[in-house]
Amino acid sequence: MQDRVTYEYAVIRLVPKVEREEFINIGVMLFSRRKKYIGIKYEINEKRIHAFAEEVDVPMIAEYLDAWKQVCIGNPSGGSIGKLELPSRFRWLAASRSTIIQTSKTHTGICHDPEKVLEDLFVRYVS
Repeated sequence: MQDRVTYEYAVIRLVPKVEREEFINIGVMLFSRRKKYIGIKYEINEKRIHAFAEEVDVPMIAEYLDAWKQVCIGNPSGGSIGKLELPSRFRWLAASRSTIIQTSKTHTGICHDPEKVLEDLFVRYVS
């Protein structure tokens, strides 16, 4: 039991018309302080997105999500946010915002393998 660690996660949502508050889940982020792990997994299903909202600029969404990924992994192309410590990067990514890409509230759990949990959460909420 001692190898179990706490984690936090948030579901990434595409909100094409913010004023309508309708969304589809497109990804998941997970953070575990003790494992020093932060991960992001998303899927850009153009057909599904356009069925939900025709006007969405899918290449723009892909660019935004790639920027989130760069921040998540701490890549220098993630800018000043990408240089922050893991907890700060996760908090910045999971912060409440009123843009086309948003996240759910942060949820917590306990696990042995954060990477596996990320995959499981992705299947549960996105696939």
